[in-house]
Amino acid sequence: MPDTTTAVEEVSEAQIAVHWKEEEYYRPPAKFVGQANLTDPSVTERFSLDKFPECFKEYADMLTWDQYWHTTLDTSNAPFWKWFVGGKLNACFNCVDRHLTRYQNKAALIFVPEPEEERPEIITYRELWQRVNEVAAMLREFAGLKTGDRVTLHLPMVPELPITMLACARLGVIHSEVFGGFSGEACGVRIADSGSRVLITIDGYYRNGKLIDHKANADIAVRMAEQNGQKVDKVLVWRRLGKQSATATPMIGGRDYDLRDVMKEFAGQKVAPVSMPAEAPLFLMYTSGTTGKPKGCQHSTGGYLSYVAGTSKYIQDIHPEDVYWCMADIGWITGHSYIVYGPLALAATSLIFEGVPVYPDAGRPWRIAERLNVNIFHTSPTAIRMLRKAGPDEPGKYKYHFKHMTTVGEPIEPDVWRWYYTVVGKGEAVIVDTWWQTENGGFLCSTKPALDPMKPGSAGPAVPGIFPVILDENGDEVPAGSGRAGNICIRNPWPGIFQTIWGDPDRYVNTYYRKYAKNKDSKDWRDWPYFCNDGAMQAADGYYRILGRIDDVINVAGHRLGTKELESACLTVEEVTEAAVVPVVDQVRGRVPEIYITVKPGVQPSKAIEEKVVRVIETSIGKIARPKEVRIVPDMPKTRSGKIMRRVLAAISNSMDVGDVTTLANPEVVEQIRVSVQGKAKVEQKTGPEDIRKFGQER
Repeated sequence: MPDTTTAVEEVSEAQIAVHWKEEEYYRPPAKFVGQANLTDPSVTERFSLDKFPECFKEYADMLTWDQYWHTTLDTSNAPFWKWFVGGKLNACFNCVDRHLTRYQNKAALIFVPEPEEERPEIITYRELWQRVNEVAAMLREFAGLKTGDRVTLHLPMVPELPITMLACARLGVIHSEVFGGFSGEACGVRIADSGSRVLITIDGYYRNGKLIDHKANADIAVRMAEQNGQKVDKVLVWRRLGKQSATATPMIGGRDYDLRDVMKEFAGQKVAPVSMPAEAPLFLMYTSGTTGKPKGCQHSTGGYLSYVAGTSKYIQDIHPEDVYWCMADIGWITGHSYIVYGPLALAATSLIFEGVPVYPDAGRPWRIAERLNVNIFHTSPTAIRMLRKAGPDEPGKYKYHFKHMTTVGEPIEPDVWRWYYTVVGKGEAVIVDTWWQTENGGFLCSTKPALDPMKPGSAGPAVPGIFPVILDENGDEVPAGSGRAGNICIRNPWPGIFQTIWGDPDRYVNTYYRKYAKNKDSKDWRDWPYFCNDGAMQAADGYYRILGRIDDVINVAGHRLGTKELESACLTVEEVTEAAVVPVVDQVRGRVPEIYITVKPGVQPSKAIEEKVVRVIETSIGKIARPKEVRIVPDMPKTRSGKIMRRVLAAISNSMDVGDVTTLANPEVVEQIRVSVQGKAKVEQKTGPEDIRKFGQER
C-alpha cells in the first residue's frame, strides 16, 4: 500500500480555515478629513493598474533629485526590479538638508529617556544636520568607510541610532541595524553575512527600570563574526550616560573606541552628501528565515525612500507640523520606514522612546503624549493588549488628542481594536490597520484614512498602486466574498520592495517568486507575482483580512522569530536529539514559543536540561525568544517519512483537537504527550483541527 501521509499532510497544511464574522464600519471623523493630505477620491484612478508603473512618479516627486530618472521601472532582469533608473539622489539630504531653509529651528527628533526624571532631548533639524555631518566625517576619516561598504549597528532606541543611520546614508555606506534586544551571537552572525568591518554599539541603555550592559554583546558579536569568517577592525561605542560609564565590560585596546573621545576631533566638520544612483542599496534589514539563516533584505535608495515618503504622507497623514510617535523599535523595518526615513523626509517631528510602554506604569505613554502634544500614534496590537491589560482606564486621565492612530505588525482582534478606538483614541482619531512585511519597505494594505471606512480586524483595501490577489495552491484566484482563504500575493512590483537577499539571489527568487511564476524566462512583471508567504481572505467589500504566516515564523510581541533558528539553538545542548518549536497563544504578546525536545538514549529528563535549553535560547537569540515552556517528550509525533508534525504539538499546547493522527508513524505518542501537557482528563477542545493552522501563522 503506498504511503500517502505526506500528500495528505501537505494539503491540510495549505488549508486556512476562517471563522470570523465581518464587523461594522466606522467612518473617519469630519475634523480629520478636513485637514487630511489625501481627500481626493481620484487617487484610485491615478494609481490604477493601467497607469502602472508611472503612477509612482507621484511619490518620487515628493523627493529632491540630483538627477531625474529615465526609466521608472526596469524589468530587464526580472524579478530583480530596478526603480527610477538613471536618477540620482541622497537619502540623508532628503531627510535633513533640504528642510533647513524652512524648518531648521523645528524639532526633528524628540528623544524620551525611560527614566521619567530625565528630560526629553529635543534635536532641531539644524542640530540634526550638524550631528549627522560630524558622524559622517568620523565614519569616513576615522572608521575608513566609503560608499558601498557595509557597517553593522547594534543600537537600542537612542538618538545616536537615527543619527548614525543618516550619516551612513550621507556617505552611501550601507547600514545594517540589528535589533538592540538581540544577543551578541545573533549580531555576530549578521555581521559576518553582511561583511561588515565596523560595529557601532553603545555601552548601555535603560529597559524596564534597569541599566542594561550592552557593551558585553560587542565582544561576543566580534568573536561570533570571526568564527563565521569576518574580522571586525573597529568597535565604536556610543555612551548613554555622557561622562559616566554604563558598562562594566572593558574596552579592548586597538579595537574598541569611545566615541565620546573620538568625536571631539570632528566637531563642526561638514561632509557633502554623496549623490547615489536610485537603485544603490541604502540598508540591509535582517529578518528570520525558516532555514535558520537570517535573510538580509536589501533595500534601495530612490525606490524605498519614495515609497515611505508617499505612504507616510497619504496613509500616516503626516504633515510637517505634526508630532508623530511610532512606538516600534528602529531595529525593525517599521522603525526604519516610519520613525526615521518616512517622517523625516516630510519634515515631521518624530519621537523616539527608550523604554517599555508600561514602565513605570501604564500611564506613561499617555503622559508622554500629553506633555509633548503628540497627535499621531503608531503601535502594535501586542502593545495595545499590554496597555489595555495593565491600565484599561489610564488614557482617560490625560489630556492628549490623537488625530490618527496606526496598528502594525500582526492582526488585531476586533475587541482590542474597539478599545484602541474608543479609549485610546477617545473616538476622535482615525485608525489605519496596516499590513506589510520587512521585505516590502512600506504598507501594502490599509484604509486611506480620510476616504475609506474602518472595519475592526480588517486591514482594509490595498494602498494606492498595490494590486493583491489571493491564490490557492494551484495558482487559481480565490474570489472576494467567497469566504475562503488562500495565499496573498501582489501582482505588481512597487518602489518599496526589496531588491534581493544580500548575497543569496537564488533564495530571493525561490522564496518570493518561484511558487507562482508563470514564465521563469519572462521579463514581463505580470508573470512574476510576489508571494507574500501570508494567508488571507478578501471580503465582498474588497477589504483584506490577514490570517498570518504560512511558514514557520512566530511573531512574539511584534518580533518575528524563525522557529528553525530556535530549534538549531536547542540542538547545541548536548543532551538534546530533536527539537520542535510551536507558537502558543499569549494574552499579552500574541504568541510565544513553546519547545518540545527529545533527549539522547540513557539521558534522564531533568529540569536542568530544560534550563540549559532556555539559557541557550536567551544567549543565541535573545530574551525576547524565551520559551513559555520546555517540554521533554519520549518521542516526536512523526509522519512515516520522518517529518515532525508540529501542527499536532501546537494543537496540544493550545488545548485544541489534534485531529486524525492514525496515519502517523507513532500515533500512540500523541496521547502520551497530551497527558503530560494537559493532564489525564481531556480538556474541552476549543475548535476543530482545521483551525489549528492559524496558531502557527505569523505575520
